[in-house]
Amino acid sequence: MAATHVNPTRMELTRLKRKLVTAMRGHKLLKDKRDELMRRFLELVKENKALREKVEQGIMSANQNFVMARAVMSDEALETAFLAPKQEVFLETDVRNVMSVEIPVFHYKTRTSDANDIFSYGFAFTSGDLDDAVKSLADILPDMLRLAECEKACQMMAAEIEKTRRRVNALEHVMIPEMQENIRYITMKLDENERSTQIRLMKVKDMMLEQAHHYSARYARQAPANEF
Repeated sequence: MAATHVNPTRMELTRLKRKLVTAMRGHKLLKDKRDELMRRFLELVKENKALREKVEQGIMSANQNFVMARAVMSDEALETAFLAPKQEVFLETDVRNVMSVEIPVFHYKTRTSDANDIFSYGFAFTSGDLDDAVKSLADILPDMLRLAECEKACQMMAAEIEKTRRRVNALEHVMIPEMQENIRYITMKLDENERSTQIRLMKVKDMMLEQAHHYSARYARQAPANEF
């Protein structure tokens, strides 16, 4: 990877090293967040599967009972039975924070606490199958709300996992290697400059010594004498 345009100075080197430390710390935190999100996501998926099977079984049972009730009751009698419901459900929504993900939470309460208020009709002219159907739907209401929570939470956590994964990959494969390459480039340039400076200083020192002691002329005079 080629180094980007950076100034090969010690100040820039210090800045990049600090930035690299921050990026590596952020990379570790994001990986930990991604792993924890995955763990909780898998738990929610497992719970979601169990709830869906339970709710589907409850709805199937209610439908079967409605079919049986409709077989022995007229359409007018069925419409009359549900014409004036006695019970009423109030739904409240809240949120809880799971690893920076705002997950919705549903709370419900009924107008009365009497379990028999789910039946809005008298028992004299209705079928027992209709009672079973209404009771089945009332029993699975908490599970249906919890299923809605789980499915929405799974969607939101899946989106957050994907976003976190992209950030981790960007740090791991782009930003951190680029900073490391820039640090190596600046370090190499600074080392080259330092070696060049040392060589220049040695040459200047030799020139100053030459001027002070006239080594060249002295060696030139001694050379003929050494030949004999």
